Amino acid sequence: MRITVLGAGIIGISTAWHLVERGHEVTVVDRQEDAALETSFANAAQISVSYCEPWANREAPWKALKWMFSKEAPLLFRPQFPLGKGWRQYQWGLEFLANCNDRAFERNVQQLVALGSYSHTALKEVVAATGIEFNRLEKGIAHFYVDQKSFDSAADAAALMAKYGVNRRVVSKEELLKIEPAFRQFGEHIVGGTFTASDESGDARVFTQELAKRCEARGVQFLWNHSVESLNTAGNAIGSVTVRDEKTGETSNLQSDHFVVAMGSYTAPLLRTVGVSLPIYPGKGYSATFKILKPELAPQVSFIDDSVKCAMSRLGDELRIAGTIEVGGYDLTLDSSLARARCHMLARRVETIFPGVCDTRLESEGGNPNFWTGLRPATPTNIPYIGKSKIGKLWVNAGHGTLGWTHGAGSGKAIAELISGQKPDTKFGFYGITA
Repeated sequence: MRITVLGAGIIGISTAWHLVERGHEVTVVDRQEDAALETSFANAAQISVSYCEPWANREAPWKALKWMFSKEAPLLFRPQFPLGKGWRQYQWGLEFLANCNDRAFERNVQQLVALGSYSHTALKEVVAATGIEFNRLEKGIAHFYVDQKSFDSAADAAALMAKYGVNRRVVSKEELLKIEPAFRQFGEHIVGGTFTASDESGDARVFTQELAKRCEARGVQFLWNHSVESLNTAGNAIGSVTVRDEKTGETSNLQSDHFVVAMGSYTAPLLRTVGVSLPIYPGKGYSATFKILKPELAPQVSFIDDSVKCAMSRLGDELRIAGTIEVGGYDLTLDSSLARARCHMLARRVETIFPGVCDTRLESEGGNPNFWTGLRPATPTNIPYIGKSKIGKLWVNAGHGTLGWTHGAGSGKAIAELISGQKPDTKFGFYGITA
């Protein structure tokens, strides 16, 4: 079958790979000049089945209220004007609140872990088949706590993960320092942590771009620098997609047997044009990548800093820190006072935990920090939409939030299986698919 994939991030490229593996004729459309130049460009680099936890929990509403007055808050709800397009943020927020209870939290964790485990297996299969190198470190993921109350709750989180097959162990400070000796400079502040040896880390952009090259070698056609103008219906199905060449301005219509929308946060507004409404809203995430000056003191184990809800991963001779979510529309600016405050917080945190290990100087100090921001396509449950829409020939693979790298390979494999008439081997509730 001829299949058009809209979007060339980790989700879209994984989808293309698994479709061509099953013998389909695939075209990928993206407005950028290469794969993974938007949301997949500079994320936290973690493949973290053990941390497939939704944002919505019973404590989230109170934390969000408290954090609204802090520019450096881990989760910042920045209210948009309630009229016009702004009301969708409030609609998303109400659905988020409806999931802030223990029952919904566990239900959502079960779904996210199921997809995460399936996806991790799929990633290993792709790496084995392609030999792609992407600064991969199979050294697990740690999670440290700096206050006793938070650490005390770690046992409950670990027990919930164990219930669904993830071995996230609670470890003492002493054991954590043995797992990652680089924490010793900060050790006096750590009270304990958790560790999952089966998790890993690596560069999502490098992996995605390398997989795109292998897709092209297998016959996938790429329309780079092409934006999606419209989905065109024919009866109760999509007849074609109009795309525009960003360089020439010319438009053309693409016809296929199936269309897969994998455009991250931009999926929802496109789908609404054909009457498909999904609660996918952008969460603005930040990252900073710093040159490592003292490799012998830099961490090898990817980890999560619970106090500021940030993740750090080593990528060769660089250290990536990513975190904070700002729910406030489709804003990608890095030069506002708010954005600068959040970026500078990331730099300070690296310097606090690993003093002198990286070049964390700001531009005003003579440094060259690599700050970045991207829109995480978040759903109120954090569960992505993977499956077929109510419109014929139209499929969706979007809404992965902060777990696009963790869930990418499996999401691509699953939708390729569904389109091919197969049933994915996972207990995940696929969108629009009935048992």
